Amino acid sequence: MKDPYQKYRFSAINIKKDVAMRFRNFSRLVSDSHTHTLERVMDFFEWNDLSPNDDLGINNNRTNKRINAVIAILKNIEKHQTLPTKAMLDTLFQVISNMENTEEKEEDFDFGSPEPLSRDNELDHYRNRYEEMQQQLGNYKKRMLHLLEQMTFVKGTFGKGHYKLDMDKNEFEELKKGL
Repeated sequence: MKDPYQKYRFSAINIKKDVAMRFRNFSRLVSDSHTHTLERVMDFFEWNDLSPNDDLGINNNRTNKRINAVIAILKNIEKHQTLPTKAMLDTLFQVISNMENTEEKEEDFDFGSPEPLSRDNELDHYRNRYEEMQQQLGNYKKRMLHLLEQMTFVKGTFGKGHYKLDMDKNEFEELKKGL
């Protein structure tokens, strides 16, 4: 088998000796040839829309926009998920503590210490949950496709037309219960 580089013509570039040595060391880590290494470096800069002269620090507008977007997402999560959940739990615990104070104390049960989930168990849990969610999504898609198949377009006499759902009342009630 011929060397794959035989079909290419090579060109020489004059580079300072210390830079060439440094590039050779870097090239050994990245790829099997200097050409592949240089192509990967150039591809990296092109794909990421970067220039070697770019400042990748906080002063970069793109970086600032991305950081601000992440901050906005986290604030949104805190505002719409974490704080309401915490408020509900606080309310629940207050009600429970008020009930305990007014009622007689019942026996204390020792439930033992919870077993921490191992990484594999946690991964299995989330994988199973993901598969369940995918199955539910598939079921919803099937229901929606079935529903869309039962729709027909009715052209209006005056003005715009509309869609009509060809479904009897019982089917519609079953659909509502299923959601």
